Amino acid sequence: MKGRIFVVVVLVVAAAFAGRWVTRSRRSTEMSNREETRQSFRLGAGARVEVRGINGSVEVNTSADADTADVLIVRTATSADDLEYAKVYVEETPSGIVVRGENNGGRNFWRWLFGGGGQVKQEVTLTVPRRVELSTKGVNGPVEVGEVDGSVSVEGVNGRVEVAQSLGHAEIKGVNGGVRVGVSQLGSEGMDIKGVNGNVEIRLKENIDADINVKGHNGNLSLDVPNVTMQEREGHSNAHARLGAGGAQIEIKGVNGNVRFTSSAPASTTTTTTTTVAPVIKTIIVAPGNTTPVAPVPPVPPTR
Repeated sequence: MKGRIFVVVVLVVAAAFAGRWVTRSRRSTEMSNREETRQSFRLGAGARVEVRGINGSVEVNTSADADTADVLIVRTATSADDLEYAKVYVEETPSGIVVRGENNGGRNFWRWLFGGGGQVKQEVTLTVPRRVELSTKGVNGPVEVGEVDGSVSVEGVNGRVEVAQSLGHAEIKGVNGGVRVGVSQLGSEGMDIKGVNGNVEIRLKENIDADINVKGHNGNLSLDVPNVTMQEREGHSNAHARLGAGGAQIEIKGVNGNVRFTSSAPASTTTTTTTTVAPVIKTIIVAPGNTTPVAPVPPVPPTR
């Protein structure tokens, strides 16, 4: 009896898949249905802005004079009915705002299986004050962030990540794509970049004092910046370098790709307790050698 029930279930699922693909083949591949939503919220200095669970791109623009958060949400789908799913909500909190994608879970899967509920693409664009704390998590698309005077946290991204500047603690981890970060000054908490399956570029806009610690790296390490000295090299995947007199920690761990430090800052003479670094730009390139590849970061599943 149990065997017959199992066979019936298998046949139903197989028929549903067949119908699903027939339905899909008749649809236009173009996302022709579009919904656009705009909202504004007043934000104080130091407010927290959080974006999570977005199936598409996230762009965060900043303004030094703004005291509001302007949120633009664009959703596109193959049919108007599909826009009833995978909505994006904006919620005010005591400390700021949260922009989150809806997770329909298993209900969306069964609807998709029987011919409905095509994928909804979400795009979120924010314009916020520079003096905020920013967090993004679970984004299936590129993330682009402007200059932020507070901390920046980017986690679980299936796409490239670009951060123009963070004056607070910057943490970027779990990224399946390239990472570019701009630094004009480094807070006492430093910077953490972990678990990246792609190239990493850190652009120095000013001369800073910091210590660079690289661990579990599979790729070339290039230090094309002024006032840098290589302190220690442990094997092929670990290194310690110093910018200027040293200071806040720049931690880079588990990167499967090249790591490059570049600079647009003028070279200057920096004196430490042990040595004086000449005012020239040094280029130090460390090849990976025979290293064990770092496992790629798995893509973030789309929100359905």
